[in-house]
Amino acid sequence: MSNLKELKNTVENPLLLLKEIKNSGVEFKKLENLFNIRNGYTPSKKNESYWSGNTIIPWFRLEDIRENGRVLKDSIQHVTPEGVRGEAFKKDSLIISTTATIGEYALIESDFLANQQFTILTLKEEYKEKLLPKFLLHYACILSQYCKNNVNGITFKMVDMSKFRNFEIPIPPLEVQAEIVRILDIFTKDTNELIDLLKKEQELRKKQYSYYLDELLTFGEDTQRVKLGEVAEIGTGRSNTNEQLEEGLYPFFVRSPIVRRKNDFEFDETAIITAGDGDVGKVFHYIEGKYALHQRAYRIHITKENIVSKFVYYFMTNSFYDYISKKAYSGTVKSIRMSMLTDFIIPLPPIDTQKRIVDILDNLERYTNDLQEGLPAEIEKRKKQYAYYRDELLRFERK
Repeated sequence: MSNLKELKNTVENPLLLLKEIKNSGVEFKKLENLFNIRNGYTPSKKNESYWSGNTIIPWFRLEDIRENGRVLKDSIQHVTPEGVRGEAFKKDSLIISTTATIGEYALIESDFLANQQFTILTLKEEYKEKLLPKFLLHYACILSQYCKNNVNGITFKMVDMSKFRNFEIPIPPLEVQAEIVRILDIFTKDTNELIDLLKKEQELRKKQYSYYLDELLTFGEDTQRVKLGEVAEIGTGRSNTNEQLEEGLYPFFVRSPIVRRKNDFEFDETAIITAGDGDVGKVFHYIEGKYALHQRAYRIHITKENIVSKFVYYFMTNSFYDYISKKAYSGTVKSIRMSMLTDFIIPLPPIDTQKRIVDILDNLERYTNDLQEGLPAEIEKRKKQYAYYRDELLRFERK
């Protein structure tokens, strides 16, 4: 995998070359002059012969881009030649979504069809020797943003096609296009490798954490057990969601993983927080200090000296969802009664054992979360780096 220094060195000479090109400028052409522009479509689903046969033609949808990227040769679904209106769209065409979900794009490397969300751009014969398909693919990121900024409709969004047809693309020398493609392909490959590597590591740490959570919080029959209501004060809050502030002084726990803020607090304690309805049994917070609480969320404040609150938090994180999913009742939303909390059974090993388990799980959680927090930051850093060089490489002066 390339490092930042290598990537920087890779672009130095092309950037110098581009500066020379920019001094003299390049020609720009409108989409309607460069491309044959057609709309995608869906062959009738009622005619089975369009969708089953030995000779099949790729039929692209947004799902293909989401699952397989921006350079596509085959699709998830196919049609037969009978389903084609006239001729199939030619390979090396660009597709870009211009209705509903705006701005998704891909380069297609085989003859194909695409559904009606896409507008298809096929280079006219006189420009096939002047523009590289992969250069057009990279420049499509600018076209994508242009589409998002020029939309008509509120309930059903559509790109303003008159503006779309007038969008202009630069035509730099082929050797410059080829170098731009080479550099941006390196960035794309490098970024994707990094993301895959970090995601695999993240998944490995999650599995490791889950394994130790089960191992450390499984106890034999000789371990004392008590009802949660016997060792804790359990209650709800008084706040409602409308009272939240963007920048409040204290955490405000609602009925989701999101932590909001308020300028006043209701409790000053160590507590475990869980939802009273909605996504019950999954949403937990652990707090030490001042906080506010939603009126349909529960606080669990341990009152016995021989129980470590964080130990109960970890045990509930591991076991409470299975317990509550069998007992929670459904009205308009799934919810739990106070008795379901008070009757929940927790193990009570010696306090030294509780502390040891908490120390181990704290370290494992920190180890796991370090990557979870670092992954988005590292990906964002690489995306910004890519965007910087992409913008530099694709910015041209008009001749």
